[in-house]
Amino acid sequence: MAIDIEKGRGGFEVSLEENSQHGGDALREIHKVGVIGGGTMGRGIAAFLAQAGIEVVLCELNETLAESALTKIGEYFDYEISRWALTEGDKRALMKRLSTTSYLDDLYLLPILIETIPEDMSSKVALFKQLSQICPASTLFVTNTSTLSITAMARSISHPQRFIGAHFLNPVSRVKLVELVRGLETSKDTYEEIRGFLVRLGKTPIEVYEYPGYVTTRVILPMINEAMHVVMEGVASAEDVDIAMKLGYQLEIGPLALADRMGLDEVMKWMDYLFRELGDLKYRPCPILRKKVREGELGVKTGRGFFEYHGKVD
Repeated sequence: MAIDIEKGRGGFEVSLEENSQHGGDALREIHKVGVIGGGTMGRGIAAFLAQAGIEVVLCELNETLAESALTKIGEYFDYEISRWALTEGDKRALMKRLSTTSYLDDLYLLPILIETIPEDMSSKVALFKQLSQICPASTLFVTNTSTLSITAMARSISHPQRFIGAHFLNPVSRVKLVELVRGLETSKDTYEEIRGFLVRLGKTPIEVYEYPGYVTTRVILPMINEAMHVVMEGVASAEDVDIAMKLGYQLEIGPLALADRMGLDEVMKWMDYLFRELGDLKYRPCPILRKKVREGELGVKTGRGFFEYHGKVD
């Protein structure tokens, strides 16, 4: 995914002020952030930031996709209203904090840019090369990746010390954890500023040093893969596998329902990547996963995966 730079739209203003001291360096009080990519994760991060009081500029490939993403965020807020978590007034206030663009140069004054485009190294590198050409040296670049190398992506920008990974988990508004992933050249100041920003938003960041899969993805994928093998081998149904894991280990969601939420195509992509990188058979995708992906049964986003879905999934 490459977003062309087009000039002539003008930048958004951002209000920054000195807020606190950490290690002798002043941390900025961040009021406005750019999110690049309006897919499931991009929308989740944008909605979460708005709910935390941050203004968000959501950038997509074109205005149609940008407006579609904004509409889906509105639908998410409607769902929250339906379960009494928000009011109509809350929704109006939140939507005012969200704006969209399809021009990268509209992001150049924002202090933090969070990239959430699909997990493809060449696309991410191309995007950050473009951003590096138009953003000042003070901009912090954050990639939301679950497997890819932070160091390799950072090589595409002129100031790799300002580059860091922040792996949010879905649903963003409810999962407090964020994996904060250092590349080899990520500076201490960059780490501390993003960490402080996340803490102020109510997240719990953990420090992760770069290694394929980091912590959450590396640990959860073998369990998901083994659950799929249990189903494929006829040991138990998908429903009973998830019931066993939820009740047996006090999990809020079973491994197969979790895979459906993640998107089975994404799960397979992550497994393939880790299998190539680490060579461990526990990451070789189960044949039933490949079959479902081939047949377009990708989970929640297509209405069918290991389970069937109708309407909004909480």
